[in-house]
Amino acid sequence: MSLLTVRHVTIYRYRDPVRLGEHRMMFRPRESHDLKLLKTSLGILPAPTRLRWLHDVFDNSIAIAEFDGSTSELCFESIVTLEHFETTLPTYPVEEYANHYPFSYSEEDKPNLCRALAHHYPSENVRHWASQFLDPSGITGTMDLLRSMTLGIRKQFQYARRSKKGVQSPDETIQSGRGSCRDFAVLMMEATRSLGVAARFVSGYIFVPGNDSSVTGGGATHAWMQAFLPGAGWIDFDPTNSIVGNRNLIRVAVAWSPEHVLPLWGTFTGPSNSFLGMDVTVSVTEESSDRDGPRQ
Repeated sequence: MSLLTVRHVTIYRYRDPVRLGEHRMMFRPRESHDLKLLKTSLGILPAPTRLRWLHDVFDNSIAIAEFDGSTSELCFESIVTLEHFETTLPTYPVEEYANHYPFSYSEEDKPNLCRALAHHYPSENVRHWASQFLDPSGITGTMDLLRSMTLGIRKQFQYARRSKKGVQSPDETIQSGRGSCRDFAVLMMEATRSLGVAARFVSGYIFVPGNDSSVTGGGATHAWMQAFLPGAGWIDFDPTNSIVGNRNLIRVAVAWSPEHVLPLWGTFTGPSNSFLGMDVTVSVTEESSDRDGPRQ
């Protein structure tokens, strides 16, 4: 078990005072058997006239802020302290019928997984790329397949952080040989879906122990994917770091596609050239066992 604190700060700057529209936030991690929230705070300046919370169709926690008046700067600061329980396993309890690829989901699961199997970027190139991870003998272990794909993306592609909104198509990632964590998550999602394995997108944070240079994605929000395997449920796969399981990963939101799990989005009313820029800072620190202070 690790005791972690996540601090996420976003600052919008405007050339002239603007009127703020509604802003929606996805900062609050998803509580589960492997993650327990201990303390949360959300600071917003200028203070909203109304702040309310809701759960979306995926049960993600969303805060909605409404404002009055005008401002030339808007700041959000989310601080969350949580207990994180690592569930990275050497083997996962996959049902016998799904231990080897190919397999078919049960009639009970299929209706609930149809969106997780639907292609958002239909492409024969992606199906061809995914086929390299299949055993030529025709019998491939399902977890071996997913582990190999997770490692393959890390080996074959160059990580490039992008502040630009949206994601590349999987074809663009394959052709360019580079991408962000969002791009790699979408590539692996589409690749697994092309093989008939259900997948969904995950947005959250990653803890970098001891400033480990081999871990990519710290200092910003992070993205990866989950695959659904009968008996084991949703399993985390982070192709950016070749992580299988939830090691160092803090889930905030899940969805069938990345546009539904943006950490923050909103509107303003003012001249089109009013927006000057946005600064985002994310830190994940661990409490030392002797309580002397945080460790980054």
